Amino acid sequence: MNRLRELREDNDLFQKDIAKILNMSQNGYSSYETGRLDIPTDVLKKLAEYYKTSIDYILYLTDERKPYPKSILKED
Repeated sequence: MNRLRELREDNDLFQKDIAKILNMSQNGYSSYETGRLDIPTDVLKKLAEYYKTSIDYILYLTDERKPYPKSILKED
């Protein structure tokens, strides 16, 4: 998954830095970055929030790096 690597390198970070943020091993994070393991939804959410982007951008569903506006749920 090259987009994760691009985001990490654009922020001058190492795999161990992101692994620490995610509270996991560098080896585990590396498996996400190389595509050996699917990234769980909660991890995708943390990564998108950290990099200030969208999950769709991380997963190559869009090339728009800007995050979506936050939605406000209204209760009736």
